[in-house]
Amino acid sequence: MPSPQQARAQASAITSGRTVPEAAASPTSRLRTLFDRPRLSPGQRRIAQYLIEHLREAAYLSITDLADRVGVSQPSVTRFASAVGFSGYPALRERLQSIALDSRGSVAAEESRGNELQAAVDAEIENLENLRRDFADADRVIDVGRRLADSAPLTVLGLRISVSLAEYFAYAARRVHPDVRLVTRGGSVAYDALLQSREAGGTWVLAFSMPRHAHETLGAIRVARGAGLKVALITDLALGPLVDEADVTFATGTGSRLVFDSYAAPGVMCSALLQAMTDADPERTQARLEEYEQVADQHHFFLRD
Repeated sequence: MPSPQQARAQASAITSGRTVPEAAASPTSRLRTLFDRPRLSPGQRRIAQYLIEHLREAAYLSITDLADRVGVSQPSVTRFASAVGFSGYPALRERLQSIALDSRGSVAAEESRGNELQAAVDAEIENLENLRRDFADADRVIDVGRRLADSAPLTVLGLRISVSLAEYFAYAARRVHPDVRLVTRGGSVAYDALLQSREAGGTWVLAFSMPRHAHETLGAIRVARGAGLKVALITDLALGPLVDEADVTFATGTGSRLVFDSYAAPGVMCSALLQAMTDADPERTQARLEEYEQVADQHHFFLRD
């Protein structure tokens, strides 16, 4: 009998093609998409959060009133508007008013959605809903998964806060891929590992970059590209130098309601790429999973539920 993991590998192959378009994003989702693209300072994040939580009222505030409500200076509001892509506060306020008029009362429901912990969960649900819309066309995930599966060795890079996602991906990928190399230290250590991976015949690196984005991650990606490796990047950013250096970027929202960000959508993105890797070579996948189950049983790796 196949293990549960083997059965999932057989039964949950990704299918290609587009589906019926999803419904329009909620006002809160539209605002988070608007504000999450740049990496905001703590003060700018406070402004963004106030606008998200009080959209119907905040959309009509003067720059002076908004600064007073948030507890920041007027120049801080002007810099915030520029940071999220507007020529100034009047242009930002015009966009806010447009979103508020389109909300048809949905913002009122958002504002009464519960305590901060519940709001953090709601924000992650919105991130997952956005990811679901992105998955309407699975071709890009399928293609990158195939390329990662073909790269031997496959290097997985994650530094600082991104280590946990990189370790998860590498741990799972080793079940279905013969040579996965995990890089979690920056600087010359990362450079050595990337150059050795290319010399050994590797063609792709999967890199993770979550907030706050490290200079050493950008440096490592540039070294990888300079060595001839292709880079697939999972991050929360849609623009910027990290995205510019990557060959393929999967931009997924992170939860930012609590002191430390949460990573529900990036975690699902990892699982989707792992699934695409298993689909790329089903025979190798099944053979490796079967061999692993035999070793796990022999050495009693796991408790019996």
